[in-house]
Amino acid sequence: MPSALTRAAAPEPARLTGLAPVAGPGARLLILGSFPSVASLQAQQYYAHPRNQFWPILSAIWGLQGDQALNALPYADRLPTVIDRGVAIWDVYAGCEREGSLDSAIREAQLNDLAGLLRRLPTLRGIAHNGGESARHMKLTQTLGLPVCQLPSTSPANASWSFERKLLAWREAFERFGVAGP
Repeated sequence: MPSALTRAAAPEPARLTGLAPVAGPGARLLILGSFPSVASLQAQQYYAHPRNQFWPILSAIWGLQGDQALNALPYADRLPTVIDRGVAIWDVYAGCEREGSLDSAIREAQLNDLAGLLRRLPTLRGIAHNGGESARHMKLTQTLGLPVCQLPSTSPANASWSFERKLLAWREAFERFGVAGP
């Protein structure tokens, strides 16, 4: 008979599956996040958390304001703009176990087939890691034969960087890889 001190094991976190890549045939810059947040998985949308600065940063780089700002548009209407401007979006992890949305809670991560995606995107000029967890895999992405850089995370958890400071770093990368213009 079990003692009163015996406790039931905590349930294992559910295995989560990421999102498909957003990419068009003329993609020049691949932006790699780590893994979608809880809000993004629920919405099945990249960077769905309302305080994530990804969409406002892209809008600022491309001069999209008011009704044309990406975060003002329905998600399905954002994607053609991103694709038309040569940006692809994906994550380094295809799946993982995680409770909550913090990258530090990611366990048992499985990598996406980045080499396979690059074979399908011959026009790519570079890869940009969105944040530190994604950038932990720079040694891998550097073996893919393209320039690689790390950008400050657009996550609301990265509160130590102001929007303006993030925008400056992101704009520099977009200019470097030829996706900053209209």
